[in-house]
Amino acid sequence: MRRRESLTLDMTPLVDVVFLLLIFFLVTSVFKKDELALLLNLPEGKEGGKMVKKKEAIIEMNRDSLAFNDHTVDFKKLDEELSRIEEKSLPVIVRIDKKVEYEQIIKLFDLLKKHGLNNLALVEKAAQ
Repeated sequence: MRRRESLTLDMTPLVDVVFLLLIFFLVTSVFKKDELALLLNLPEGKEGGKMVKKKEAIIEMNRDSLAFNDHTVDFKKLDEELSRIEEKSLPVIVRIDKKVEYEQIIKLFDLLKKHGLNNLALVEKAAQ
């Protein structure tokens, strides 16, 4: 009498492929960096900076755009957002692309001064 073999699907190659795909996606994925609304080319600095640990406002500026706490804004909208800040000692992290015109930077600083926000931290690219 002929013995009957059971018909089962061999899952081992499928599990191997899934495992390899999982490793591929883990290795090639780029995780979101914190609070980067604009792609900036920051100027380099020689001195190390201090870390700000409490709540902060983040302003980013490049040639064409301005962002406040991860949202693209214009100067008028930024003025409104800054007027809502009640705690004037709040650290304001300012990230400015090195190709931004000086006039725009002064306009930003005038706006910060208007709202009494003097606790500024200018972010620079770490020296290599």
